[in-house]
Amino acid sequence: MAELMRLDAVSRRFGGLQALDRVTLDIGRGEILGLIGPNGAGKTTLVNVVTGVHRATGGRVHFEGRDITSFKPYQAARAGIARTFQVVQPFPELTVHENVTAAAMFSSGKGGLREARAFAAEQLEFVGLSATADQPAATLTLAMRKRLELAKALAMRPRLLFLDEVNAGLNSAEVEQAMGLINQIAGTGVTIVLIEHLMKVVLSVCSRIVVLHNGALIADGPPSSIVSDPHVVEAYLGKKYAQMAAQAAGNP
Repeated sequence: MAELMRLDAVSRRFGGLQALDRVTLDIGRGEILGLIGPNGAGKTTLVNVVTGVHRATGGRVHFEGRDITSFKPYQAARAGIARTFQVVQPFPELTVHENVTAAAMFSSGKGGLREARAFAAEQLEFVGLSATADQPAATLTLAMRKRLELAKALAMRPRLLFLDEVNAGLNSAEVEQAMGLINQIAGTGVTIVLIEHLMKVVLSVCSRIVVLHNGALIADGPPSSIVSDPHVVEAYLGKKYAQMAAQAAGNP
């Protein structure tokens, strides 16, 4: 699998806290990569470093062979990297369509409003929100706001998409729908990194999983090996869940 992004010994320190500790990671073009770990492991910090929200205090980030370590968020977006956020905060008084149009305008750096509006409408249809296009974003349910967040990210025309806890707060049916959307997005050629606590989702859609603990990468491999890795079991899964997950992944 061709390499899309590489992190070389990436670190991030906040005062005395080592949030990321020399993380080295390859992300292959076209894969769905699961990123898991306990709260405070450094998952969102890693996304923030890659997307320019925080500056790495050590190491380098390369995307499509280009050093983007010092990129600001708008530069990362225009390079083809998009992300969703754990806490969904659309512009509440703008319509659903206007929210997505703003994302399309922000990322492209070119083209006009008419083109952005048309592309935004396509993304709303893709995520199933066309019927709500003219409603204020504040009127949406949580599940709909999650879909809006996804449409905004897709409107940025990403080649690499970080999905940060997109299933948090959703019921079982809504999670199933979200999983379907993730697979559809991957089917269009977008590479996905899925930051997720629901192991059912990770095991179902990811072909590879990496695990962070205390800012360090402690495991990297297919789901079947991750759920039986003793370091992952101790740091995150626990023995009881690891046994159930191993069975779900097809391990005896």
